[in-house]
Amino acid sequence: MAVGRKAKVFSSIFFALYFISAASGEVFFEEHFDDGWEDRWVISDWRKQDYMAGEWNHTSGKWSGDYEDKGIQTTEDYRFYAISAEFPEFSNKDKTLVFQFSVKHEQKINCGGGYMKLLSGEINQKKFDSETPYSIMFGPDICGRDTKKIVQAILSRNGTNHSIKKKVSCEIDQLTHVYTFVINPDATYNILIDNVEKESGSLYADWDMLPPKKIKDPEAKKPEDWDERVYISDPEHKKPKEYDDIPKVIPDPDAKMPEDWDVEKRGEWKAPKIPNPEYKGPWKQKKIKNPNYKGKWRAPEIDNPEYKDDPDVYVFPNLRYVGIELWQVKSGTLFDNVIICDDPEYAKKLAEDTWGKNKDIEKAEFEKYEKKKQEEEARVEEERNVNFLALNSELL
Repeated sequence: MAVGRKAKVFSSIFFALYFISAASGEVFFEEHFDDGWEDRWVISDWRKQDYMAGEWNHTSGKWSGDYEDKGIQTTEDYRFYAISAEFPEFSNKDKTLVFQFSVKHEQKINCGGGYMKLLSGEINQKKFDSETPYSIMFGPDICGRDTKKIVQAILSRNGTNHSIKKKVSCEIDQLTHVYTFVINPDATYNILIDNVEKESGSLYADWDMLPPKKIKDPEAKKPEDWDERVYISDPEHKKPKEYDDIPKVIPDPDAKMPEDWDVEKRGEWKAPKIPNPEYKGPWKQKKIKNPNYKGKWRAPEIDNPEYKDDPDVYVFPNLRYVGIELWQVKSGTLFDNVIICDDPEYAKKLAEDTWGKNKDIEKAEFEKYEKKKQEEEARVEEERNVNFLALNSELL
């Protein structure tokens, strides 16, 4: 596959989309990986020097709801992937930011990402790699099908990346799914999968991008008489005077000296020892609830002198690139239908017109593919068994 040249962003189709500003809102970037996509995307040289850079394939995949609708797919196992496209720089100040794309893990993924990034400012796309600073990283991330299967939603602020504090589960099957991240001007957000909201809330509450409003008073000290013990020893419970004299074992009172015991040869007979039923173990003083218990002491909170509210916490002022940067143990992830806009309804309609229109057909095609695969595997196994029996009969 030819290496993409520097993105020719201003194609006629892109112009038409970019200047849409009617009811559908403003579209900053839209990519369906149709003809000419290689002119809009730049494949990075990252890890090519040690032959660890994976190749992309322009395809609709092994099964699809529309085989004419192609995306780009990772093709080599244990490889790094990095590709990006440029668009006219913009700020989402006073605007809703919508970042949406579709992902299909055909490989029954067990360790790898399916996320994308939005980057700001100026970058060298040929050197785009895992260390390149980004503004937003969003999408599914799986490592162990029964352990880590989450939606990454990472926001960068002042050079520090902040992960969402809530756990949002992603899809792990082998069908196409649409991931949508909406950031609103009131600093709220929504995360959707297949046009269904999975999480929402506040950027202030669900990311630690700002210092906390309140902190524990560093000058506060726990009072000396503060009692945190829930239970205490019962002062009324006293150990019996002779308790420590009770032996752990005693001679078995039921044991009898054998009639044939020879004292001269074997010495004086002694009864075997058995556990003493009177011995109850080391004495322990009973516990009672502490009448002076005050609970666990916590320092009082005070206003954080380092906290400063920022009404622009949602703003990314110089968004300019969209990229995919991945490490994949097992390849086969397919990306398609990328959109960056300011209208959630426009993105929702795009999802319905692509994924929504094709999802049932895709599922049927997948089931057909799996059935054919199983039949072929059964045929090969049967042929192997026949050959094995034939070889054994010849040897006999």
